Amino acid sequence: MSDSETSTQAGADASASARDIRQILSALPHRYPLLLVDRVKSMEIGERIHAVKAVSFNEQFFQGHFPGRPIMPGVLQIEALAQAAAILAIETLELAGSGKLVYFMAIEEAKFRAPVEPGVLLDLEVGFVQKRARVCKFWGKASIEGKVTCEVQFTAMVADPPAEA
Repeated sequence: MSDSETSTQAGADASASARDIRQILSALPHRYPLLLVDRVKSMEIGERIHAVKAVSFNEQFFQGHFPGRPIMPGVLQIEALAQAAAILAIETLELAGSGKLVYFMAIEEAKFRAPVEPGVLLDLEVGFVQKRARVCKFWGKASIEGKVTCEVQFTAMVADPPAEA
């Protein structure tokens, strides 16, 4: 296979693994204002995901964080990474339609490198460190145009949905 054929195949694989907002809504239980993944650019099942959050001045948290200097809270950057990880886990573990949820268990080694201000596309890159049927460990990195804003490792568990009352 030539270099151009390899490049074309890689582009086709990435677009085949992309997800639009409708597919994200069907994978995640989150809804506005806490849905923090707008698009999946690429995904390698069982390995990694690259998603995007469009950070808009209209986000509710900017009203109070901080007036005069709006900055996306670091915990919401981590939540966005966790939601991308949940999509990766749902696809990898074939949980779509099962009703199972992916819950945070631990956040480790969180580092915030640069502020995230309105009007940017926040790239969310997440990959598996370890995966088991019920517990997965991930690495995550948020960035803007290649500049890292947040790095973290976190653990999540797969659980049954709460029982109906």
